[in-house]
Amino acid sequence: MTINKPFFLLMLLSWALISCSSNPPLKDMFTLNQEEISQLQLEYYSDYFSFVGEDSNGKVMFAIDNNRGQDGQTWQADHFLVLHDEQLGWQHIEGNGLYENKDAELKEIPDSQFFQFSGSAATGITLSSEVNEIKLSVEPIQTHWKNKKGLSQMTLGSSSAVLNWKGRKISGRVIHEFLYLPGFNRLSRKYFGVFKDFHGIYAMTENKGDFYFHSQKNKVLMPLIGEIVGFYFDGQLVTPIENPQLTIKGKEMTLGFYQWPNGWQGKTQSGLSFDIDLTERNSLANWVIGGFAMGVLNGEVKQNGKVIKLVGIGELII
Repeated sequence: MTINKPFFLLMLLSWALISCSSNPPLKDMFTLNQEEISQLQLEYYSDYFSFVGEDSNGKVMFAIDNNRGQDGQTWQADHFLVLHDEQLGWQHIEGNGLYENKDAELKEIPDSQFFQFSGSAATGITLSSEVNEIKLSVEPIQTHWKNKKGLSQMTLGSSSAVLNWKGRKISGRVIHEFLYLPGFNRLSRKYFGVFKDFHGIYAMTENKGDFYFHSQKNKVLMPLIGEIVGFYFDGQLVTPIENPQLTIKGKEMTLGFYQWPNGWQGKTQSGLSFDIDLTERNSLANWVIGGFAMGVLNGEVKQNGKVIKLVGIGELII
């Protein structure tokens, strides 16, 4: 059977637009008041923890995104998980995907059969998984950046943490993202182009600090999450990264109509600069017109003439 590629892509685009047609306009999420949210019964929460650490056996990176939402009289939850070991590469972790949000929990992270949670980001949180032999203990998160638009909210922060994994005790750092969006729920509805060319950088520096930025091109979300936003935390002071001069360090072709970035270079108005390479990319999804991948980061940040090396994990939604 011969497939007419332009016709196929047109049908794919039409399906995506049709699937979104019953959703409230995304721009409305910034104007909803609490009464309207209660009537609409459509909300979305996300807590993303990205850990980077090292022990005598090498570096380990672990990311877990915990999402939950309400759509009418139904409640949803899911985990997204990846783990990379410097010696062993990408590891299989049980628990990826949707799970039952039986207690209709939104503000706190609901337990699943794979992961249980105690505490909170503000007071210190512990994530445990017996089946994966994982326990992540995170100290209280220090907020470095936050923004609100209407009742929607995004905060970014970091903290020291310890990952116990298969008998190893790995000390490191966690970067935390919190996101709240009313009038939206990607767990129950389909949206077209919500995350457009998203590049997320989560890294630990050699001075036990943190380096983070995200770059994205969705104009609807830009009033809340910005275009290029991040921070460098040296353990004492926070240097904001806002709309720096950013250059993509080459791109790699893939099986589709898009390309993966190989790294980033940037410089802020305050003089802070960075040079980061992305390697060992783990391609998790290919939608032909875009894709989703995680990768290992190596690079450096320069401030006041001092060069600080960094390692971390990158998230790409193209």
